Amino acid sequence: MADGQQTGRLLLIQIGDGGSPETYNNLCGLQTRNFNLSANDVDTTIPDCNDPGATPQKTGVPGIKNRTFSGSGKFVAGSAQSTFMGYVNNAVTFNAKVIVPGLGSYTGPWYVTDFTLNGEQEGTMGFDATFMAGGALTYVAE
Repeated sequence: MADGQQTGRLLLIQIGDGGSPETYNNLCGLQTRNFNLSANDVDTTIPDCNDPGATPQKTGVPGIKNRTFSGSGKFVAGSAQSTFMGYVNNAVTFNAKVIVPGLGSYTGPWYVTDFTLNGEQEGTMGFDATFMAGGALTYVAE
């Protein structure tokens, strides 16, 4: 690849096994994945007190940070997948690490907000999953 370009398949979420020390395993089977970094916009616009008829300039500051990861792919059975499905089935927070090539990693508590299994009569079973940060994440630059 040309300098600066990153391979999309290296955008990963690794699921913690709950052990001590924690071991992280790639969520296997992902074919498409997205990682969203966003913040709410807190409006700080104040009308001009000296000229209330003037059009105000919109101003703001960043509010609540939002970190979400989503992906879809083929469901792959195994021990790491069983651990992950336990977290999903019980709707609990678990440790995970999102690795963003060219940027770094985001490690900490996550939970699954939406999980769907899908499949066709003659196809491989697939899944879609959306993860939300469940607490403060530790960012480590690449």
